[in-house]
Amino acid sequence: MKNMNTIDIGIPEGDRKAIAEGLSRLLADSYTLYLKTHNFHWNVTGPMFQTLHLMFEAQYTELSTAVDLIAERIRALGFPAPATYSEFLKLTSIKEPIGVPAAKDMIRQLVEGQEAVVRTARSIFPAVEKAHDEASADLLTQRMQLHEKTAWMLRSLLEE
Repeated sequence: MKNMNTIDIGIPEGDRKAIAEGLSRLLADSYTLYLKTHNFHWNVTGPMFQTLHLMFEAQYTELSTAVDLIAERIRALGFPAPATYSEFLKLTSIKEPIGVPAAKDMIRQLVEGQEAVVRTARSIFPAVEKAHDEASADLLTQRMQLHEKTAWMLRSLLEE
C-alpha cells in the first residue's frame, strides 16, 4: 500500500526542491512588489493621483492573487512556502523604498520591480524544463507575460 505522504507526480524530489526554491524567490519578489505597490497606492500625490491610485490598486490586487497561486504551487511540490517578512527579505531581489518618493519615482521603482519579477521567473525555467514540470512552466509563463505588460504600461507613463 502506498504511503499517502509520499509525493509521486513524476518529478524527483531533488528537482521538486530546486523548483520550489526558485518559486520561493518568485514568491518573495511578488510579495515585496505587492507591498511596495500597496504603499505607493496609499501615498501617491500630485497631478497623476487619480490615475496612479487606481492603477496601483489594480496591480496590488492582482499581485495578492498571484502570491497565493505561487505559494500553492510550492506546496503542491511538497515544500513549505516562505511566509514571513524575514524570509521574504532574504529571498527577494526588490529593494524597499526609502521614505515616500515622488509619483514619477514611484513609477520608475515599480517598473524596476516588475522587471525584477520577470527576471526571477525566467531564472527558474532551466530547473522547470529539466524536470518537465509543465504546471510550473505555465505559472511562470503567465507571470512573465503579466509583469512584462505591466512594466510596459508603467513605462508609458514616463514618456514625455
